[in-house]
Amino acid sequence: MPKIHVGTSGYSYADWRGTFYPQDLPQKEMLRHYATVFDCVELNFTYYGIPNPRVISSMVKNTPPGFMFTVKANEATTHKQDPSVLGDFRAAIAPAMAADRLAGVLCQFPWAFKNTEENRAYLARLAKDLGEFRVIVEFRHDSWITPPIFDFLRACGLAYCSVDEPAIPGLVPPIAAVTSDIAYVRFHSRNKKKWFAGSDKERYDYLYTKEEMAEWLPKVKDMSSEAQSTCIFFNNCHAGSAAVNATEFKQMLAEMGLLKE
Repeated sequence: MPKIHVGTSGYSYADWRGTFYPQDLPQKEMLRHYATVFDCVELNFTYYGIPNPRVISSMVKNTPPGFMFTVKANEATTHKQDPSVLGDFRAAIAPAMAADRLAGVLCQFPWAFKNTEENRAYLARLAKDLGEFRVIVEFRHDSWITPPIFDFLRACGLAYCSVDEPAIPGLVPPIAAVTSDIAYVRFHSRNKKKWFAGSDKERYDYLYTKEEMAEWLPKVKDMSSEAQSTCIFFNNCHAGSAAVNATEFKQMLAEMGLLKE
């Protein structure tokens, strides 16, 4: 059976109390509770600031063996193309790497990061700079969605991040592709009205229907047959929607025989 992990983008949300977490659960107990339901989490707070290694070490200790982390690269790396933070970032996530609990590093680039010779060269350098990690690349601009780019990612050893997001011209379509030993999918939302017009919170205020998620089942089946591991994360975190959908998607995969409950 292929190894498929399903989880959410982040876990420490006050508005998940009453939907996913017990109403009176202390924040410090959230990760421990989360790990009773899911076997992986995508850490996004590293995008905004690089934590002390003790923070990641504590997370490893508070989760069971086999629980996996993916970590989002810092804003300086993806939005400012500043390599000066890589040393501190590498040190911060070292405890997860040392414990063999780091599934990969997610580099999410902005819509303004388009398919140019200069940006391709940056990706190639980044692949070397972070060569000890599995690096997953998420694009927001559809200029990257061409067959030569998938070949380029394979040559660099970079994993492509497949996405589910609104069908808006210029955004990345729901292409399923595997370019490394890890397959990666992020469900953002299909909130077309608020994607550019609303706040970040409004953008991700969306609950997927089972019919919408079912569109990905054959894709995930094919991706998991190509990759050593597959990570699927729900980023529609407003009001606990991500946890609801991730739980439902796990059940759908189990019903297909792709995931053991």
